[in-house]
Amino acid sequence: MSADLIVVDANVLVYALYDGAPQHAASRAILERAQRGDLGLCFTSQTLAEFFSIVTSGRRVSSPKTPTEAAEAVQAFISLPGTITIPVPSDVIRRWVDLLSQHPVSGGAVFDLQLVATMMANGISKICTYNRRDFEGFPGIQILTP
Repeated sequence: MSADLIVVDANVLVYALYDGAPQHAASRAILERAQRGDLGLCFTSQTLAEFFSIVTSGRRVSSPKTPTEAAEAVQAFISLPGTITIPVPSDVIRRWVDLLSQHPVSGGAVFDLQLVATMMANGISKICTYNRRDFEGFPGIQILTP
């Protein structure tokens, strides 16, 4: 994979969907840059599943989407020119367990480690997220905020 590719965290996708969010314009701008070919964005199955989970949950968003609406949004994201969905290589679990021994976490933070493991396994060092703290402390990971 290329160092020019950027993994998109689920929160960027959520904000891109909700035009009332303060981060909406910046999140949409990232996706529009990919559509124009100015930026290479990557999705993982994990971030797309997290996005789906968030936007269909009334506990997470004030205006939840139906499963059909959420699936249509996922389809729209993965259909954008300038985006790819990266695979989960077979060594991700080993990398994830190695990261867990170096960065002990609990609860939902384990998913961020899994995302870092997937990035590393695919040779991608950049992530676009609003949750900077979740990805700090990983050598070689560059955190970008829209």
